[in-house]
Amino acid sequence: MIPIQRIPAPDELTQELEHCKTKVTTWVAEGKTVRDVWSNGAKVAKCRIRQLLEEMAPGRKRCMYCEDNLGTDIDHFQPIALAPSRAFDWLNHLLACSYCNSNLKRDAYPCDEDTGEPLLIDPTAEDPADHLTLRLGSCQYEAGTRKGTETVRVFGLNDRQELVRGRTTTYTTCRGLLAQWHTYVQEGEEAEAADLAQALREQPFAEVLRAMEYTLCDKPHVARRLFKPPVHAALIEWVRAPDRMPEPAPQA
Repeated sequence: MIPIQRIPAPDELTQELEHCKTKVTTWVAEGKTVRDVWSNGAKVAKCRIRQLLEEMAPGRKRCMYCEDNLGTDIDHFQPIALAPSRAFDWLNHLLACSYCNSNLKRDAYPCDEDTGEPLLIDPTAEDPADHLTLRLGSCQYEAGTRKGTETVRVFGLNDRQELVRGRTTTYTTCRGLLAQWHTYVQEGEEAEAADLAQALREQPFAEVLRAMEYTLCDKPHVARRLFKPPVHAALIEWVRAPDRMPEPAPQA
């Protein structure tokens, strides 16, 4: 998982969400539920929410939890079943794949027994690196906190072998692309270098490249041992490049 910068809701979306909240009052009085309003009475709001979430998502509209599959669902971080009042709260919406949303998370929302603090990572509200470390050798996550442990468990981040294999493949791909990108940079082939930089940014499992950057910056002795000289040199240049990543979205 990587941190996601949430785009502030534009006025049109804010107004539409308020309209949906008003509709909830009317529909509930008629015997319907908040979920009914979300499912059948919020078409415009959901369209606008999805557009913003897709802009925020890593790579090519990837799931904000597993980073593998395309984000197809609007997930309520705090589920409607537990917090119906947050059904139309922009800060409660994340982009997820159908497997993470419908097969795994569903209405799961573990909380600390004493403090009530949620024990799932919201990547738009905190840096997952405060709770999780991706070990490049195994391409599995190591949890440093209880929140990290619960997030790995709920989303099967280490148990789903397709995710581990995918991160492993991405690690191999990133090393190759970085080395070739560096060659293009050195040769002054700007167009080719830009194409490879875009390919690096759009890889699934964005956490892999981020873990490589962190290793270089935070544990240089490990980076020298882990990366062969062409990749190591390329990664140094990549970290120094001001345009290696897209411009961040404005924070709320």
